[in-house]
Amino acid sequence: MKPTLFMMAASALFALMGVCVKLAAAHYGAGEIVLYRSLIGLTLMAAVLRLRGIAWRTPVPAMHFWRASIGTAGLCLWFYAIGALPLATAMTLNYMSSVWLALFLIGSALLAGTDVQGPHRRPDVRLVAAVLAGFAGVALVLHPTFDRQQIWGGLSGLLSGMVAAMAYLQVTALGRVGEPGERVVFYFSIGGCVAGLGLTALTSGLHAHTAQGLGLLLAIGLLATMAQWLLTRAYATGATLGIAALQYLGIVYSFGLGVWLFHDPVTVLALAGMALIIAAGVAATLLSGRARAGSTAVAAASES
Repeated sequence: MKPTLFMMAASALFALMGVCVKLAAAHYGAGEIVLYRSLIGLTLMAAVLRLRGIAWRTPVPAMHFWRASIGTAGLCLWFYAIGALPLATAMTLNYMSSVWLALFLIGSALLAGTDVQGPHRRPDVRLVAAVLAGFAGVALVLHPTFDRQQIWGGLSGLLSGMVAAMAYLQVTALGRVGEPGERVVFYFSIGGCVAGLGLTALTSGLHAHTAQGLGLLLAIGLLATMAQWLLTRAYATGATLGIAALQYLGIVYSFGLGVWLFHDPVTVLALAGMALIIAAGVAATLLSGRARAGSTAVAAASES
């Protein structure tokens, strides 16, 4: 299966998972959903590791710790945002990760006193414009639906995108050192169990189950685990730039599902904001990738 198909399938499954999370939010707190989602993922990945003969021990435990910690924090923020905001809005804010990555790149270049495409030059104006366009898109997306009751949901969605950017860097790094995708998801699920249990204990506590609630939790776990595995395989085996651009299909899927199932409002401003964020994200992904390639070439030349 090609990496592009991995990402296309992962985006669709994440959108379906978002639907289930929004429905489950009526029965459970965000911490509980993360806990059960991670328990199911842990069980499935443990079975996969055993069936495929992949050892659970890893030569890079520190990398897994940071990936699991960062990824779980982003997951908790994202699930809270899905419950508090229209589905497409929450998904769009989470998919700002590429724009956050570009912002990190600009910041690191400025701090180092170098250009993202060479030494002693200003940051690429196109990259700066992509970042500004992305945040302008956020303002448009939030404007039709944002009110005081949704302020924490909006902030959580924005933060989830920023944390997701950090997590994607960790996933890519783990793929480069040869870590199997199944093992990456396995340790990520352990982190989710720990964080979900702690968040549940500090907030809502455990709720009683219903048949509908259990079905939704099972669906969330299965969809999320498969999507996470596909995403990990896509980043580990494909070109990061093209793969990252395809993730924006998730916004399109979520928009259609949100309108169909939850009757989410359709406004010109929201559509324009989503289009702006998608365009900014794709542009930022391409420009950031070229910048990283350029800086790597410069570093290699300086060492030779």
